[in-house]
Amino acid sequence: MTRSANVVQPLRIADAKKALRHVFVRDLVLACRIGIYEREKQTPQRVRINLDLAVREDVRPIGDDYDKVVCYEQIVTKARGIAEDGHVNLVETLAERLADICLQDPRVRSCRVRVEKLDVFADALSVGVEIERDSPFEEN
Repeated sequence: MTRSANVVQPLRIADAKKALRHVFVRDLVLACRIGIYEREKQTPQRVRINLDLAVREDVRPIGDDYDKVVCYEQIVTKARGIAEDGHVNLVETLAERLADICLQDPRVRSCRVRVEKLDVFADALSVGVEIERDSPFEEN
């Protein structure tokens, strides 16, 4: 991802030759109990989540059929559930949990997850981590 005027720009993942579609969630801001300090365990903090999924395209046309696509609404709903699921110490842990939900669908070949804590330092826009994970499913 690149930043331009404080806006995360989508990665170039879509690739016709590799039959990959780019599904993404951009700038999802959630309240999350995260951090190692006692004050962070008492009060939720804002985190910004960005997800980029490389999705294998089906050789058959989509035909406007919901069942033939990876649903970003389901991913966002699961991400909200993870954020509400209780305290985590590390942004790395949250990122791994988010990657796990993205990779549950066997059509997802890989995902890149960025988690940013927004209110840590007054003189920094955000701090966080970005990870990339490949699918545990065998390539067909």
